[in-house]
Amino acid sequence: MTVFFAAMAFLESAVVVYLRALYYPEGFDFPLVPMDRSLVTTEVAREAATLVMLLVPGALVARSALDRFAWFCFGFGVWDIFYYVWLKVLLDWPASLASRDLLFLIPVPWVGPVWAPCVVSLGLIALAVILLYGRSKRPVGLVDGWTWALLCTGALLIILAFTLDPLMNSFSGVDLFAQNDLQDSQAMALQQGRAYIPERFPWPWFMAGCVAVIAALIRCLRRAREAD
Repeated sequence: MTVFFAAMAFLESAVVVYLRALYYPEGFDFPLVPMDRSLVTTEVAREAATLVMLLVPGALVARSALDRFAWFCFGFGVWDIFYYVWLKVLLDWPASLASRDLLFLIPVPWVGPVWAPCVVSLGLIALAVILLYGRSKRPVGLVDGWTWALLCTGALLIILAFTLDPLMNSFSGVDLFAQNDLQDSQAMALQQGRAYIPERFPWPWFMAGCVAVIAALIRCLRRAREAD
């Protein structure tokens, strides 16, 4: 599984190499350059296809929904970390973990320093390992309601940290969601983003989300050990 997701990350990195050769020959940085509408649509569709590819391996090897979720988390974490590993190998980028990156486009643009998605990826891998270990010890009742609440709260806070600054300072959330066509909204987002330069990452929101997720991991691990 690790080899598959690392290879999948190379494909993702290769696409970025091509895009940067076309649009950022001097090296990627903000503000964003305008992109052709058809390429924006293709990029959004590619990201959606990537999520499907991350989901399928777990669905093939696991029977329970929780095990499939664990394998998705593991795959996402390995894929995202190796994505930056391959970019460093191919482009010698990022220059540092503090380099700013456009992380995602669905449903709105996500922006943050490279270290932030790497931290999330390590957390996803840890969550996957704990879930798979816990399922071997406690097949039923491993994740209770409080644990799910902490995980969901943490995830929402982390997503907010990635999307808050671009939505407030350039990408208008009201304008995006007012569009009748998702493709129109994505194209508008990148056009509006030409003047956007991220200044401050809202790390308190990010850290609050991390704390909630860590609390959920601890609860899950304790419940697994109680079954010994």
